[in-house]
Amino acid sequence: MAMAVTCRASLALLSSLTSSSSSSHPHHRSLLMAASRSSHVGGTRDLLSAKQRLSSSSSAKVAAPRAAVASPASSPGATSQGVKQALISLSDKRNLELLAKGLGDLGYKLVSTGGTATALEKAGYAVTRVEELTSFPEMLDGRVKTLHPAVHGGILARRDMEPHMEALQQHGIGTIDVVVVNLYPFYSTVTSSNVDFETGVENIDIGGPSMIRAAAKNHKDVMVVVDPDDYSEVLAKLQTGDDGDTSFRRRLAWKAFQHASSYDSAVAEWLWKHQRDGEETTEFPPSLTVPLTLKSKLRYGENPHQRAAFYEDKSLAEFGAGGIATAVQYHGKEMSYNNYLDADAAWNCVCEFNNPTCVVVKHTNPCGVASVGPNQGLLEAYRLAVRADPVSAFGGIVAFNVEVDETLAREIREFRSPTDGETRMFYEIVVAPSYTEKGLEILKGKSKTLRILKAEHTKKGRRSLRQIGGGWLLQDSDDKTPEDLGFRVVTSKVPTLELVDDAQFAWLCCKHVKSNAIVVAKDNRMLGMGSGQPNRVKSLQIALEKAGEEAKGAALASDAFFPFAWNDAVEDACKAGVKVIAQPGGSMRDQDAIDCCNKYGVSMLFTEVRHFRH
Repeated sequence: MAMAVTCRASLALLSSLTSSSSSSHPHHRSLLMAASRSSHVGGTRDLLSAKQRLSSSSSAKVAAPRAAVASPASSPGATSQGVKQALISLSDKRNLELLAKGLGDLGYKLVSTGGTATALEKAGYAVTRVEELTSFPEMLDGRVKTLHPAVHGGILARRDMEPHMEALQQHGIGTIDVVVVNLYPFYSTVTSSNVDFETGVENIDIGGPSMIRAAAKNHKDVMVVVDPDDYSEVLAKLQTGDDGDTSFRRRLAWKAFQHASSYDSAVAEWLWKHQRDGEETTEFPPSLTVPLTLKSKLRYGENPHQRAAFYEDKSLAEFGAGGIATAVQYHGKEMSYNNYLDADAAWNCVCEFNNPTCVVVKHTNPCGVASVGPNQGLLEAYRLAVRADPVSAFGGIVAFNVEVDETLAREIREFRSPTDGETRMFYEIVVAPSYTEKGLEILKGKSKTLRILKAEHTKKGRRSLRQIGGGWLLQDSDDKTPEDLGFRVVTSKVPTLELVDDAQFAWLCCKHVKSNAIVVAKDNRMLGMGSGQPNRVKSLQIALEKAGEEAKGAALASDAFFPFAWNDAVEDACKAGVKVIAQPGGSMRDQDAIDCCNKYGVSMLFTEVRHFRH
């Protein structure tokens, strides 16, 4: 083990000799080769001897510039002993002048790169460019700037270890005490339109993550800053001499590693997707990292004794995908854990419909859904959606897929419960894609607590992640719509076009109801639904009970096939007066279901697509 350490140290020193001397001379190469061989036996002493011989044989023209740049006092070790240095390399240059002034006032020498150095110079600040520090020019179109011992040695050296400090002094390297770095805008680049693969690759930062990780590792001696919002607190700590606060430095180090980790996850996600030219990979990767950003701390979880927080998914796949996570809240109490779940269920459901639609949700299940024609107002859709189950609608979430105007807002504010005609309906949340100015003003007057959200339509093609004990389940989102299916007639009774429309509407509602799910619908409105029951018969009974007499002549949809028909759900539906049943089919007793429908003169449609929702 000791020999392995000695060899690594010797090779590192050999590398520094190679970069700092004119080793292209044959005499120099022979000295270095001999030193390399002897390092396996004699350790670094032979390499140091080789360095001394190289120094005597090299011209002052080579050696002098390094000494002059590495130490403002032109003597070995002066930088590490007497001058505080801050290295700044930023893509996000917010608050840069605040940072530069604060560090300058504290006596820090500013070391910088590329565009950051230019910005500082234009603002009137004295800057040492990193190539002056390294005595090596930026090269390979900027790919190599900071990957140098003069930079990383100054960051990684432990101040409490004498050998580290002696090594810096020996090589004329100064300590770097503050590292302020954030990374190339890879995320924003690859999520913009028409970005080719080469452009994406060139926006993968290498030097930045290396400096961030180095500084975070040595956070006891180096303060690492990746977030412009932290500049004021960092400067305050430095000004008051409280910069040795261990917990503060560790928090900055955590943030640095998290910053680099999220960055790397975006690169990995993008590269996995673009393995082949002109073709995007759709297969699930063998390893997956999901970058999450804290959006808010919640009062509690599903229950008051559970802690909770809300995180936004910053995966590339979620960019521009819409949904509740990126919704804007205009009014009301802060969102709760259950609010997010219910709002998400309502919004995902209402976004499925092409015509103007209102969806009312309670405990993530749609208890009322109604659509109107393209040229009709949403007023009637709202009323019909509430009337489907006014008891459940009270305290629920109301979602619309078109703008809420003044007329609709007034109706929401004043509408009385159909159960007694007196009680004003109460809602937790209203969510829509937009509001007129007057409509928003009126809604705000309904209640101080009413949460009013504006959300972007949920896009299709998303992934679905769900946690189980010790793991996660990943699947494609359930994006099938009636237009994707055949609704194949399997009975002797052929339904009318109006009944087919009713069946498709019921089926689309049923897709968003918890299994076992049954929905009864007619004329583009839900009449009743049964959800979450361990058996399909019970779900049917609940749906028919809610629909009442309106079930006669209506359509019924089931999220999965009927395992039995006679004296079971299918026959019960036929006896209740349902005129068409839509189900996936696939049961070994499908023929029983068909025969039962034929007996009662009911049409049956097979969708051949199941919609379980657990």
